Amino acid sequence: MVCFSHDWSGDPLSKTHLMRILSRQNRVLWVNSIGYRAPTASKADLMRIFNKLKAATSSLREVEPNIFVLNPLAIPFYRFAAVRQLNRILLRFQVKRAFRRLEFSRPINWVFNPAAAIIAGSVGEDKMIYYCVDEYAAFEGVDKTQFAALEEELLRNADLVIVSANNLHQTKSKINPQAHLVRHGVDFSHFQTSLDDATSVPQEIADLPGPVIGYFGLMSNDWVDVDLLVHVARAFSHGSLVLLGKVAMDLSRLESLPNVHLPGRVPYKTLPAYCKGFDVAIIPFPISDVTLNANPLKAREYLAAGLPVVSTAIPEVEILGTCAIGKTPDEFCERIREALQNSGPCVERSETMRSESWESRVGEIQLRFDQAVAAANGGIIPGPNLRDRRVPA
Repeated sequence: MVCFSHDWSGDPLSKTHLMRILSRQNRVLWVNSIGYRAPTASKADLMRIFNKLKAATSSLREVEPNIFVLNPLAIPFYRFAAVRQLNRILLRFQVKRAFRRLEFSRPINWVFNPAAAIIAGSVGEDKMIYYCVDEYAAFEGVDKTQFAALEEELLRNADLVIVSANNLHQTKSKINPQAHLVRHGVDFSHFQTSLDDATSVPQEIADLPGPVIGYFGLMSNDWVDVDLLVHVARAFSHGSLVLLGKVAMDLSRLESLPNVHLPGRVPYKTLPAYCKGFDVAIIPFPISDVTLNANPLKAREYLAAGLPVVSTAIPEVEILGTCAIGKTPDEFCERIREALQNSGPCVERSETMRSESWESRVGEIQLRFDQAVAAANGGIIPGPNLRDRRVPA
């Protein structure tokens, strides 16, 4: 299999979990992000360009059994037709060279990054799956017109479209009738360890004044409502607000508050230990076209860790039925106060996620894949199977 996704070195996302499961019976070529935002002259973007150029000189490497990472060279300016054509040539050359090295023949192409529409369908793949988890054209810094056009091309060419949110299904199924809703799973066994006696709360938060209100994830303008967090920090000035993750926005207003703690990005393997130190977990998303189409993976992760969850009014969080919803800053804080009546990890909340494993989601996708193949073959289901491509000896 080949997949076009985010950088492998980033935090594990839905794509990572799916490919790890599929790699048990398949070899996977993971193509690192080719970018979907035009870079700016900021220090962060210039450093990212430098790192991308440096990574592109590295060889294909096996990062886990049967998962091989390719760092492609591409130019993230999709506005110009000439640049898109140059990227198409560059990417096709690099991907096909990797195919030859791995002895791939007619792989299944999983497209997680719609910017890959410029190459999808042109590298000799057998089938193409577009796995859509966001309304990408709504992201800050994206050329919305050009990116929407790229995604529409991808939607029309895909043999199967999987979406993770109902709102996405409503829009994407209008373009491709083989669009199906498969909600996110969770790494249940990993996050459940927050309940283990052997799991220790990290020292940097172990002695903070309680209650400890926690969040983990990317902090950017698309995903974090700073005004809301300032309101929460002030409402619980006697406690602590802990925000874990990469910071890609101005948090100076939060940094100035004495009870706000920003440990930075922490390893995925340590998240259950941090969860053990939280009294309540929050999803402080702003309400926008981005978040209304999102299915926050952290909601299921928090719950698998046994934590009470308070969120803004995100449809895919509301549908879980186990998270408290605050539609205004004051209501959000009131839901936190109520959640603190049964704070910290508990077995009953964790058990609600036991059946929501990523393995079960792969089974759902397999069913939809078989149905799509059958529809294309007049009701017959021969051809590629997501589970049966055995790894060569």
